[in-house]
Amino acid sequence: MANTFKLKTKANVGVTTTVVYTTPAATTTTVIGITLANTSGSSINVGVGVSRTGQDSVLLLKGAPVPQGSSLEFMSGNKIVLEATDMITVVSDTNSSLDAAITILEIN
Repeated sequence: MANTFKLKTKANVGVTTTVVYTTPAATTTTVIGITLANTSGSSINVGVGVSRTGQDSVLLLKGAPVPQGSSLEFMSGNKIVLEATDMITVVSDTNSSLDAAITILEIN
């Protein structure tokens, strides 16, 4: 089994839920950390979810405030295990206001 650390990013996320990462086939992924940065000129509210094919999709974070010029480190000290085709999604309540960075470990 090969273990590979990766960083997945998405810039300018807005009011449409956006997929930042999809677990490849035949892969298990451990999400190590998620950082969300407010790039707008005012406070925003953000959300993070896990979307699963044929399973319940769930929110990990809903409506969390991120002040102007700040970032939110989400999952500090926690881990989430994703199976093949599971997705991490992010959303903001303001257009083009959020940059997301996700640190993962893929196990093939």
